[in-house]
Parts: sequence; structure tokens; C-alpha cells
Amino acid sequence: MEQHSILQQNYTNSPTTTIKELNPIQKPFLTFGILIATILFIAIVSTTNTTQGILYVIGLALGVTLLQARFGFTSAFRRLMSVGNVQGLQAHILMLALASVLFAIILGTGFSITGTEPSGYVSPVGVSVIFGSFLFGIGMQLGNGCASGTLYNLGGGSSSMILTIISFIIGSTIGAYHFSFWMSTPALEPFSLAESTSLGFGGALVVQLILFGLIYLILVQFAKRKNPPRMKPLATTTGWKKILRGAWPLFAAGIVLAILNALTLAVRGQPWGITSAFALWGGKTLQAVGVDVSSWGYFTGATGEALTQTVLADSTSVMNFGIILGAFIAATAQGNFKPQKIKPGVAGAAVIGGLLMGYGSRLAFGCNIGAYFGGIASFSLHGWVWMVMAMLGTGVALFIRPLFGLNNPKKSDTFC
Repeated sequence: MEQHSILQQNYTNSPTTTIKELNPIQKPFLTFGILIATILFIAIVSTTNTTQGILYVIGLALGVTLLQARFGFTSAFRRLMSVGNVQGLQAHILMLALASVLFAIILGTGFSITGTEPSGYVSPVGVSVIFGSFLFGIGMQLGNGCASGTLYNLGGGSSSMILTIISFIIGSTIGAYHFSFWMSTPALEPFSLAESTSLGFGGALVVQLILFGLIYLILVQFAKRKNPPRMKPLATTTGWKKILRGAWPLFAAGIVLAILNALTLAVRGQPWGITSAFALWGGKTLQAVGVDVSSWGYFTGATGEALTQTVLADSTSVMNFGIILGAFIAATAQGNFKPQKIKPGVAGAAVIGGLLMGYGSRLAFGCNIGAYFGGIASFSLHGWVWMVMAMLGTGVALFIRPLFGLNNPKKSDTFC
């Protein structure tokens, strides 16, 4: 009991990794993963261009980073809403703050590695964003993974994510079909703290950093009052092997993710995104069986052109492929790729969760990556609204999860 109390009191300084003996490397799986990743890279570059190849490599790096730290958006929201643990949200704040700095430099100067003019994710706030992000918050808690979580957990061997991603694609496709209706609902004009005010990117960055600092302090005080259990540390090792084999600290992963998102912006001219590819995959599937999806309001402009091209020409798709393969390579290097049977309750939750996330992401102009991460880093109001509504959706989902046999963190847990 005394040890448990000490763990709780020191949770803000608790490491998220601990040195332990690691599982043996799964060499056959690792070799297979590297081989497939290499073949796909060659196919992408030869079929499209070098830029797509670079984005694919960034995707691989994102997959490795997410898997190595088990960097969660879903779990971070759930821990906060259930027991008041803020370790995940603290990592989010660091990631968002650094990304905001890098985005301000890139967007403010027009810096580009490939010559494509960079632009952030700034979308209108209205009924669709509010409702869509709320649905997404419920869905990610039922599916046990957000957009990025679904991809890296799928690559990491989570069997239920097969059901989640299939349902995610279906939900996103239905959302694309209903897109025109939701775009006709009331909404404000897109609002950027940098471009819709006289602040500019420099002034907006100062304001946003102050806001991040205040949120961080509030989280710390909130957690002290809640006295929550801390996160269970992940197994890691020492030396250079820690980079390839051991788990990474959450804060370190947050820094890497911010850098990779900024690199994505500088390479393709847009921040990291995930779910637009799901709508494209669903649309191309329907098109292959004779459905004219090109008449849908969602598939216009560049989105519509993507229907006529190879999926390897879609930058979001190749990055998603990279995330899955990067996570697979990281999991096999750790010796943790062990798919298991799916329980009926988990299967049902995965299907419903995937449908809600897919549909919600189309309404809300993105997911935890495109809307939350990319939106806030782009100084867009819709990113902040997304965060609040997804958090409220998480609160509702805590009452639904037990119906499917899913456990929520408890105050009595030694670790959450």
C-alpha cells in the first residue's frame, strides 16, 4: 500500500520505460517486413516519383515511432477522463508545442523542400465538426485505437484492428457519400489564429505557446488532486539497441512525431493526415464494382482525380502503408508481434468503433492526426474544437465500453 502511494505521488516524474530483458528478435518476420518495405519503396518511386518515396519513408519512421513508444491518443484521452492520469496528455502538449514552432517557421516563410507551397489544415467550425469529432471520440474508445493507433496496432499484431480498419474504411466511405449534406449545415468561416487575425505566425505562436503552458500547469494540478495511478512502464534496454529494440519514452516520441509532421509539411505542402486515404480506398473499391462515386460531393478536385490514379500516387495512402510496415518492423524487432484471437465483445466494439471513427472523420475534416494534431499545429480553431468534442465523446464511451467487455482504468489500479 505504501509503495502504491509513492508511485501515485511521483507519477508526474515517473518514467514511461524501464530496463528489462527483451523478447528475442523475430528474425523471419523482421526480414520479411524489411523485404516488403523495400519492394514497396521501389514500386512507389518507379511508379510515381521520388517525393512519394520520401513520404513513404516518413511513414515508416512514423510507424516505428508510434509503436516504439505505444504513443496513444485514445489511451491518453481515456486515462485522463477515467482516473485523471495526464502523462499521455503532457506528451501531447509537448508534441503540439514543438510542432507549432516548426509549422510557424515553415508556413510563415513558405519553406518547402520540394517546391510545393506549404499550407496548414485550417477548416471551418460548425455542426459537422462538432458532431463528427464527438462521434470520433466515442468510436476510438470502442475501437481501442484512433486513426494512427489503428494503423500502428494493426502493424504491431493486434488482430482486432483488422475489423477496426475495415469498418473505418466503410464508415469513411459512407461519410464521403453524405459529405455534401453535412457541408450544408451551419458553420463559421475557417479561422486561423495566425492568418485570420493581425498576429501573424509569430504572434500566433506566442499566444499558442502560452496556452500550452497554461494547459500543462492545469493538467499537473488536476492530476495532483485526482492522485491517479501512473502508466505502466514499457520494457526497454540501454545503448544504441534502445533505438531499434527498446521502448521509447513518451516525451521523446512526441518530439520525433512533431519533427516528422513538420517534415511532411515541408515535403508535400500539407501536414500529416490519415483518413482521407480510407475514403479513397472505399471509393475506389465501389468504383471497381460499378458504383459512380465521382458524382459524390466529396470526390471533387484533387480528391476526384485520385480515383483515376494508382493508389501509390496518393501521398496519404503511401504514408499509411509506411506506418503499418514501420510498426510491423518495430514489433518484430522487439519480439512482440503475437496476434491473438478476437473475443466476440471486442469484435463488436471494433466494428462499431471503426464505423463511428470513419464517419466522424469525414464530418470533422480529419481525425486525431489531421484535425487534432495538424489542425492545432496549423493554428486552426477547428483543431481545438475537435479536441474538446473528442474528449466529451471519450467521457460518453467510458459508460459504453463495459457493455462490450472492455475495461476502463480504475483508481485502484497499480498501473493504468
